[in-house]
Amino acid sequence: MGRGTQSLARVAVVVRAGAAPLWWLGVVAAGTGLLLPGLTGRRIGVLAGAALFLVTAAVVALVRRRRYTHFADCATRAGRHDVLQDRRVTLRVVRRSRRWWLLLAFLAAVASSLVVPAAGGAVLAGAGAGLWLKAVWLGRREQAAETLLWLRTDRLAEGPVGKRAKGFRTTGIAAGDAAPGGARRRR
Repeated sequence: MGRGTQSLARVAVVVRAGAAPLWWLGVVAAGTGLLLPGLTGRRIGVLAGAALFLVTAAVVALVRRRRYTHFADCATRAGRHDVLQDRRVTLRVVRRSRRWWLLLAFLAAVASSLVVPAAGGAVLAGAGAGLWLKAVWLGRREQAAETLLWLRTDRLAEGPVGKRAKGFRTTGIAAGDAAPGGARRRR
């Protein structure tokens, strides 16, 4: 890349990248947990899991929202020579970098079923649902402002609003191959 050229990834796609793996691993872990009676019994495990699902989804959807809003309000326009990363590439990079954490979380959720059946899986599924809700919120914000939010790819290691992230870039609503909110753009 030339001088001043940077690679940019969509913020909503980065947020959404963890939603599907967490959701499906959570569903599988909860289903596996239902096969085990656990110390508390299945009924208590399912009720506790439902409550934990709702709490986790709400917390994940709301955490750091102020920082996202601040970065979006202070965003600068992307440069003419900046390279916009494809949705598929962003998903692959983000998921690959977090695969070991996902595996450990899945194993912990299944192991927790020995005590409280299905609750650990419900927490994972709730985290996935919360990330999806956050991506939807970002999509609505992008549509209202008619701009898409982007982040430098060299600052993705800690997430879109981690310590290394210094701010977002914006483009017009038609840029890139992902719709507002990070979903696949319909043709």
